[in-house]
Amino acid sequence: MSDGHETPPGWSAEQPPPYQAPGSPYSGPAPSAWQQPAPPPPPPYGHQGYGYMPPPALRPGIIPLRPLGLGDIYDGTIKLIRSNPKSVLGLSAIVAAVAAIPVSIGQALALSSLGTVLADPQANADALESGGFLSQTLPTIISSVVSLVAVTILTGVLIRILGRAVFGGKITAGEAWRLVASRVPALFGVILLIIAIMLAPAVPIALIVYAVAMAGSPGAAVGLGALFMILYIGYALFVNTRFSFAAPVVVLEGLGPVQALRRSWRLVSGDFWRVLGILLLTMVLAYLVSTVLSFPFGLIAGIAGVMGGGSTGATILVAVVFAIGTTLGAMITYPLQAGVTGLLYTDRRMRSEAFDLVLQTAALEQQRQGWVHASADELWHPSNARRP
Repeated sequence: MSDGHETPPGWSAEQPPPYQAPGSPYSGPAPSAWQQPAPPPPPPYGHQGYGYMPPPALRPGIIPLRPLGLGDIYDGTIKLIRSNPKSVLGLSAIVAAVAAIPVSIGQALALSSLGTVLADPQANADALESGGFLSQTLPTIISSVVSLVAVTILTGVLIRILGRAVFGGKITAGEAWRLVASRVPALFGVILLIIAIMLAPAVPIALIVYAVAMAGSPGAAVGLGALFMILYIGYALFVNTRFSFAAPVVVLEGLGPVQALRRSWRLVSGDFWRVLGILLLTMVLAYLVSTVLSFPFGLIAGIAGVMGGGSTGATILVAVVFAIGTTLGAMITYPLQAGVTGLLYTDRRMRSEAFDLVLQTAALEQQRQGWVHASADELWHPSNARRP
């Protein structure tokens, strides 16, 4: 017994009992620092605090409305194609076919010339070489120009479709075109400015290499040209990455060409290497997909061109088969690249401008109303950006 308090079993009078709550039959003096009660056990898994899993992000459309990972970007691109296949794949097929026709004709003429040589080995090799060069070069130039025009317009239309698909809305090709038509001049302005920036160092490089070669040092000219080529590839990757968001900015934010380039530069800042890596990975994937899809058609066209012996029917057949293979490959790769670029742009705005909060607020309101209306397009304007 001590101070009128009963000593619990197992405790001596010299050793004070552990601290008990008031009202306990073994209450004692206030505990010292080493006698503080043990912390409560952790809550069971699933409760906030230990192993707590936050609720999933709001996802009204093709992406969750939060900063995106690599898987989210590619998954969103696939969902973009699947959610609106008529508009996305239909427009891509038309553009791919228009761009593929000149190249297909050139390849068909080249294979027909090869078939003529095999049928008549005495044919003039120099004339064949000259004709093959012309049949390949001229259609390629024409196709490049056509592709530049068609793909620029297609990219704008696909970006507009993507802007609505983020909220789960669908848009027809005609409606997308009506919304993009006024932005086409600005899109071409962006493309021409980027081409000018890309070609700016090419002229002095060519002059330097030519001057070294004319000075009687062809070996030095070749080495210098190889060095400049490596540096130019790095320069091209840098420029394309920095200005990769210019087209989405023109279409979704309504800015002019110069403003779009500046805004793209700012959006890429702080995440340059990630943007570059994703764009390079997308280029590789697009090339592999295009090659796999078009390879069987190229094989059939090559056999038909060689076996046809240069006949008109064989030439037409080869051109058609080439066009089908090229169109099929580009029909998938065009929306793949446009979708990844558009979602990367969206991700950068969410990371640098807290744009996901803007999208979440709008999505909740549209869910309350039960439909996605055209006012969602106005949310992409830069005035809605928030600084985190």
